[in-house]
Amino acid sequence: MTATTGVLSATSAPLRIAINGYGRIGRCVLRAIHESSLQNHIQVVAINEPSDLASMVYLTQFDSTHGVFPGKVELGKEALRINGRDIQVSHASEPEAINWAEFGIDMLLECSGRYGTREQFERFLKVGCPRLLVSHPGESADDVDYTLVYGINEESIPAEARVLSNASCTTNASVPVLAALHERFGVEYAYLTTLHSVMNDQPLIDGYHHKDLRRTRSAMQSIVPVSTGLAQGVERLLPALGGKVQAKAIRVPIHNVSAIDLMLKLGHDVDVATLNAMLDELARRSPGLIAYSDHPHASIDFNHNPHSVIIDGSQTRTNGDGFANVFLWFDNEWGFANRMVDAICAWAGIFQAAEHTEPG
Repeated sequence: MTATTGVLSATSAPLRIAINGYGRIGRCVLRAIHESSLQNHIQVVAINEPSDLASMVYLTQFDSTHGVFPGKVELGKEALRINGRDIQVSHASEPEAINWAEFGIDMLLECSGRYGTREQFERFLKVGCPRLLVSHPGESADDVDYTLVYGINEESIPAEARVLSNASCTTNASVPVLAALHERFGVEYAYLTTLHSVMNDQPLIDGYHHKDLRRTRSAMQSIVPVSTGLAQGVERLLPALGGKVQAKAIRVPIHNVSAIDLMLKLGHDVDVATLNAMLDELARRSPGLIAYSDHPHASIDFNHNPHSVIIDGSQTRTNGDGFANVFLWFDNEWGFANRMVDAICAWAGIFQAAEHTEPG
């Protein structure tokens, strides 16, 4: 399976990026670049992560979910060395502790998840970050200059934008499908239930980890309902569905890969065959972003899958009066990390043309 690939202008210098927060998404973004043809065109030159360097090197090389890093990973002098190239590492806990301008970066990826307001994002801009790509939604639409879902609105990024959100993994999975369904059939109402793998805001055993009491419970022993802003995220990207979307999220005790159970009230009746034919065609028009399958799948089948969403045609249901049920799979780490790489390319405008390679 490969991440996004593209065609770069022969005269273009490599894009210099930095990563703030080297957790699951930060490490996956770096790896997605190195598992594609982009590693000589997008260079990660700096990483800020409070953890110690030796641990960073180890967790880059060995990953329980995505396997051994496909390259040489070494400990450098205050650097993470990938295939002989040093990435400078700092361990600051606040944005003001780093002068990002000193690294000569074109873009900073905020992957720590610690910041969500415009005031907080501005702290990075004030210390030399020219553009900030955030790996999660802002707390409100006004906190970022633009929210991007690749495949939907990447061609309309404002020229003056300095803070861009890559939305969420669930938004990237659901919005392209909802947009197509609304265009074809009209969506009167949509109810989304996300079945999401465990995350690091949950404890392994019961403990005082979160103000949401459900998140104090053991992640690996229970199915845990949690709050979600997915409905607001969908409506932000698809204003035609304003007031028509509701969502809930349930964490399930697996390490990776998630799903969305999408209940719909469409504008007119449609049978399963017609609906699946439309969804299959949608995937054919969106290679690398949307996939379709009607095999009898389990979630592990989509581990390390770079698509935003895989539509499971075997689970499509209709029952008249416009009611329909569509089931969506997505690798909430790897798919989203690949969309971060797409967002880097789209925002930088470095591609003459973009291509995607289908997973093998």
